Amino acid sequence: MNNGEIIKNALEDFEKVQDYMILAKEEKATKTYAKLQRQYLSLKALLNSMGVNLIEIDYIKE
Repeated sequence: MNNGEIIKNALEDFEKVQDYMILAKEEKATKTYAKLQRQYLSLKALLNSMGVNLIEIDYIKE
């Protein structure tokens, strides 16, 4: 898998995780939110390390 594919997959996962985090917060599912937050932070670190600018796509901002 090349860098482009890794970035594409991570971006798709990042978007999904953010959507689920919003739902978990609305439903007050704190344990679910905490688990999703760990995934969110890992994906954010990966994307940052690969030079992806997250300013426009990171709407959770944690």
